[in-house]
Amino acid sequence: MATATAETSRNSGKAATGPHGAAELPSVTVTSYNLEVRDDDGFVGDKASRGAFIEHLDALRSHLKRNGDDPLKGKTAEISKKELDALLKEGDAAEAALVLSAVEGFAQSLAFVIRRFTRLKSWAEIERIVVGGGFRESRVGELAIARAAIILRTDGRDLDLVPISHHPDEAGLVGSAHLAPKWIFEAYDSLVAVDIGGSNIRAGIVELRQNKAPDLSKARVWKSELWRHADEEPSRDEAIERLGRMLREQIGNAEKEGLRVAPFIGVGCPGLIQPDGAIDRGAQNLPGNWESSRFNLVDSIRDLVPEIGEHQTEVVMHNDAVIQGLSEMPAMQDVENWAVLTIGTGLGNASYRNRAQAKGKERG
Repeated sequence: MATATAETSRNSGKAATGPHGAAELPSVTVTSYNLEVRDDDGFVGDKASRGAFIEHLDALRSHLKRNGDDPLKGKTAEISKKELDALLKEGDAAEAALVLSAVEGFAQSLAFVIRRFTRLKSWAEIERIVVGGGFRESRVGELAIARAAIILRTDGRDLDLVPISHHPDEAGLVGSAHLAPKWIFEAYDSLVAVDIGGSNIRAGIVELRQNKAPDLSKARVWKSELWRHADEEPSRDEAIERLGRMLREQIGNAEKEGLRVAPFIGVGCPGLIQPDGAIDRGAQNLPGNWESSRFNLVDSIRDLVPEIGEHQTEVVMHNDAVIQGLSEMPAMQDVENWAVLTIGTGLGNASYRNRAQAKGKERG
C-alpha cells in the first residue's frame, strides 16, 4: 500500500502578486491550484483521469476475455463516451453491467483522490466540490460523480460533490468573466475568452447578461470556435497565429451583431501561471515549448489583438481549471470554501474561499 506522499503547488504556496495567476480575484481567493500530489504510485490525480476510467474498463475486459466472455469489441481506448453511454442505455445486460462495473471502480478511485486532497491544508475546509472536464459531460461521467458522492457520504464526510452546471467546453470560457475588472461591467455587455487545452483551443465571446443577473449567473457563450490542434500537430508559433485569427474573427462577428465587446481577453491555460504571464510546469501537452523563458503567451496574444474597439487590449491569464471552476461561482455563495476538479486527459484542480460571507448552506 502506498504511504509516501508529497504535495507541491505553485510557488510553494506563495500567492501571486501580479495580474496573472493571481490568488486574489474580485470575488474569491484562490487558495490552491495545479496541486501535484504524489504517492508511491506516482501522481494521485492520475487515478481519476479519463485514462484511469479506460484502465478500469480494460482490466475488467481482460478478465472476461480469459473465458471468452468479453461482450465488447475493439480496443478499449477507442470506445467513445457516446458509445459507452449507448451501451448503458441500449446495450444488453452484460454490456451495461460491464460499463457499470467500470463506473464503480472509477468512482472508488475518484473518492480516494478526493479523500487524499482533503488531507491537504488548502482543502481541509472544503464544503463542496464541483466536477467538470470533458468526462463529466457523459452519462458515464455523471454516474461516476454521483457514485463517488455516495461513497464519500457513507464514509461520514459532509462534502457535496456536484457536476458543473455549464457544458464543460463553455465553462472554460464563462469563468473568464470572473477575472474581469469592474470597469468592464459598466460600459460593455460581452468579453473575449480563450480556453487552451492539451488537445483543443477554444476562443469565443461571453455575453455577460447583467440585466438578467448582476452576479453573472446568466452569463453564457454567445459564439465560439473550437480548433483541435492535436490532429494537426502545429508548432507553437503556428498555434498562436491560428489563435490570433480565431480571436479576430470572433470579435469581428460580435461587433457586427451589435455587441459591445470589452477590450479584455481572459485566458485559461494549463500549468502554473506566473504573475508576468509566463507558464511554469504543466503545459507539456501543448504544441511546442510554452514554458520557454523566451515565450510569453500574454504578450503574444496582445501583439495579435492589440486593440478591441478603440481601446488597447487587456489580457488576464489564469490556470484553466481555476477558470472553469469560476464559472460556477454564483452557485457557490451558500458555502465559504469550495473546489473544482476537472476530469480530462489529467485531473485539474483548484480551491477557493469566497470573499463575501457565505449565505448559509441551502443546497442539498
